[in-house]
Amino acid sequence: MANRPVHFIWLLDCSYSMQGEKIGQLNYAIREAVPEMRSVAHDNPAAQLLLRTLTFSTEARWHHKDPVPVDDFTWQDVQVDGMTNLGEALEVVSREFQTPPMPQRALKPVLALVSDGVPTDDWKSGLRALDATPWGKKAVRVAIAIGADADRSVLQEFLSNPELQPLDANSPKQLAAAIRWASTAAVKAASQPVAAPTDATVKQPPYAPPQLDDDDDDVW
Repeated sequence: MANRPVHFIWLLDCSYSMQGEKIGQLNYAIREAVPEMRSVAHDNPAAQLLLRTLTFSTEARWHHKDPVPVDDFTWQDVQVDGMTNLGEALEVVSREFQTPPMPQRALKPVLALVSDGVPTDDWKSGLRALDATPWGKKAVRVAIAIGADADRSVLQEFLSNPELQPLDANSPKQLAAAIRWASTAAVKAASQPVAAPTDATVKQPPYAPPQLDDDDDDVW
């Protein structure tokens, strides 16, 4: 049986507040997580894992525009620039979650949102656009809050499930653990075949977020 695509999209806050150690640790954590994503993909041969990256600052930009098979994916570091236009990023993703371009036979996509601040545009309209698409409703969503200034209420609303919570990454160690978990557990959840998207299916929590330890680590 031919394998079915799992589209994994990183949504990365690259605003100026991420400059310095935060953006450096984010680049390092994702780069180190890619081999683990390959391992998970190899354990699920019926699913084809495809990766993309969308950054948002003063505007939303595809960092990796075309879906790349995980075995061929090479991480390219992101840089900081400008504001925190999350709403624009969600609207860009919503256009990708129409059918087409998303194939009907795809498995659940994964959206992994990482942010350290507060959106500076109309993020709710972007979220509505995403939620209005069948694939947006069906997606496995993960949210990582970097530091104490991250707006957890926004991330919670993005998750669209009261039983799920954003992961708190208040230090480099916690960020690495959160990225590693998001890169593997969410892919495992998305790789399970399900029926066509309905409200009944998307309200079930697809995974259990971990408790992240922060033993004697530098905090942001």
